[in-house]
Amino acid sequence: MTWETSDSEGAKPTETARGDRPGDAAGGGDLILRGEDVTKEYQTGTQTVRALKGIDFGIAPSDFVAIVGPSGSGKSTLLNLLGLLDVPTDGAVSLRGQDVSTFSDADRTRKRKRAIGFVFQSFYLIPTLTALENVEMPRMLDKTPVKTRERAKTLLRRVGLGDRLDHYPDELSGGQKQRVAIARSLINDPALLLADEPTGNLDRDTGDEILALFDELRAEEDVAIVTVTHDAYVAEEADRVVNLVDGVIEDAGETAADGGHGA
Repeated sequence: MTWETSDSEGAKPTETARGDRPGDAAGGGDLILRGEDVTKEYQTGTQTVRALKGIDFGIAPSDFVAIVGPSGSGKSTLLNLLGLLDVPTDGAVSLRGQDVSTFSDADRTRKRKRAIGFVFQSFYLIPTLTALENVEMPRMLDKTPVKTRERAKTLLRRVGLGDRLDHYPDELSGGQKQRVAIARSLINDPALLLADEPTGNLDRDTGDEILALFDELRAEEDVAIVTVTHDAYVAEEADRVVNLVDGVIEDAGETAADGGHGA
């Protein structure tokens, strides 16, 4: 089952993302991540559970993809593979043309820190740190403090929190906390942002603001965004929706609203 970003050989017309982004099946083109015939199995006692069953996918710069599906469909497994938190049992996942299964654990961790940012439903901000310090934290932990403060301030201004640099999480609204989390996810200038239910704890108006921010960041930071969501409204705003059912992609293509907002 295929989820692609370009009109490459073998891809369905409905699997072409807005703008016909590059990336052919042979070389991967400008794709950030590509998966080919990806299968993921887990052992539960004496039983083998196939969470993903031979799927193909590709993610290009500035893509906005929503992954949807019922509980147990394989969404979390796919997100773990996209985030280099796991490797496939069969098939291949490549980052910028490099097969991630050939990386050591340390190499995979290093590449994940540099190439991928994460945003979660529950924000995961450290309550004893200010907004600025929370955004700085990934670089400080990675011992790369050069120009970190300047980058953190720039990102907080970009997400509309230039006047909240010294505020602690309990002094921020839910939407503001999510904006801090998004700024933090961008501190290492990633190519891909993975968002797990990013509007799940927000009201609709605040969720709209976060989705509008995603559009701005795709343009300004050239970052691709993949979100796992149960919110049909969020899915409608994506360029493409990937519907996972029992470990296979049931349908993948542009959304009905002419390819998503911001076209």
